[in-house]
Amino acid sequence: MEQVMPATEQLYAISEWHDTDEIYARLRALIAQPMRPIRRDKMQQFLSYFDDNCKRSKALTDEAKQYIPGGVQHNLAFNYPFPIAIRKADGAHLWDEDGNAYIDFLQAGGPTLLGSNYAPVREKVAQLVDECSPVTGLFHEYELKLAKKINQHMPNIEMFRMLGSGTEGVMAAIRAARVHTGKKKVIKVGGAYHGWSDPMVYGLHIPGTGRLEAKGIPRQSSANTQEFYPNNLDRLRRQLQLNRLRGGTAAVIVEPVGPESGTRPIPFDFNQQVRALCDEFGALLIFDEVVTGFRLGLGGAQGYFGVKPDLTVFGKCITGGYPMAGGVGGRKDVMLHFAAGISGGTGERAYIGGTLSANPMSCAAGYFAIEEMERTNAPVLAGRAGDRMTKGLQSIIERLKLPFVAYNQGSIVHLETSGVMLLDFKNPIKLLREVKPRKHMMEEMGAAYMAQGMVTLAGSRLYTSLADTDAVIDEALNRFETVLSAVEGVA
Repeated sequence: MEQVMPATEQLYAISEWHDTDEIYARLRALIAQPMRPIRRDKMQQFLSYFDDNCKRSKALTDEAKQYIPGGVQHNLAFNYPFPIAIRKADGAHLWDEDGNAYIDFLQAGGPTLLGSNYAPVREKVAQLVDECSPVTGLFHEYELKLAKKINQHMPNIEMFRMLGSGTEGVMAAIRAARVHTGKKKVIKVGGAYHGWSDPMVYGLHIPGTGRLEAKGIPRQSSANTQEFYPNNLDRLRRQLQLNRLRGGTAAVIVEPVGPESGTRPIPFDFNQQVRALCDEFGALLIFDEVVTGFRLGLGGAQGYFGVKPDLTVFGKCITGGYPMAGGVGGRKDVMLHFAAGISGGTGERAYIGGTLSANPMSCAAGYFAIEEMERTNAPVLAGRAGDRMTKGLQSIIERLKLPFVAYNQGSIVHLETSGVMLLDFKNPIKLLREVKPRKHMMEEMGAAYMAQGMVTLAGSRLYTSLADTDAVIDEALNRFETVLSAVEGVA
């Protein structure tokens, strides 16, 4: 189903919803055939970039391995062949410790919709820190101002509780759902990532994997977590029916553009149908808008799809890239469980905490970032940059006769070359045989992009921002063509 919005009326980053069936047909074709990695001679040329130009990064991260597990503190920084140490960020670009410049399509994993180190927000946050300090432990006016600003654009969020991360927001949402409904079961889409709390380390990245990644987590911690295969609404209905016989379902949690920020995309009406199933079976609907909140538009994915979730989880985008970015909001009757037993709350209490949650710096950063998004129309402009990038990538892929797949949900751009994220346990032999080589191919693609001066998320996802002008995108496309032209079989 196509949903087209005239440019004069466009409020959201997505100008046209993709043909989901066509994308899946192309993705299936991609993983059905042998891999098409970069030619070995060309890959050695790309890898030589790191040895010749990134010596300071290598020295720093080699030393860091003595003090930090794996040498870096965050999964996004695990780059092949070794992590790059960043010294400077500004707008559409990053600079590493060796002085090399990169076009930044990682965008810190999505939050810097305005571009990195955006001066109008930075200056206002610096002024607040000068006056108040980053944290006091007491109430600050910007807690209220941010909550009101969120409610202004997402009326479904009648009340909002600021926390420290998307992981914490998911933990709080699930706890509130269980208290409110008196039920225990939580259903997620297989392959989706909802943070690393014990109950949610289940069915990560690849559908059907269940507790495969749950090392160190007691089985009981995820005993009430369930998954269903992406877009399989019949399976969701059957699970809800079965749960009804076992005490019911507290909540269904979804990433509203599909698992892994739309890596497994959804049909346009998917969220409406999940909403209807939740209503039928008395479960709460939780939208994980850690990435999509504000990135898709000031009304979030819920505004774009016209769906009212009961609870919404925020993360990365809620502070525009500043620390302590997370929270949960939604229906007043559900949210008041967080205040029960303190002031103004009702019913049983859903206990949450966080000494640094809702600190003045983070709340002010969020408020000012949203103000700047309003002023600049940043979500829409970033989405147009994503459209330009996607159309350019599709043109390159077609011209070079490659099986690769490029598509986008506004400023979330997907470039699938190895297809590793599309493997699942429906074909376990293929999964076990191909997951490692396909993952390594994706790592090599990411390294080649970086050697050409572009930072991506795992070599397969790109986030565009307000800072990505036509000139930036066109330069990036030239660099992508250099890499894709080096793929095996390209004349």
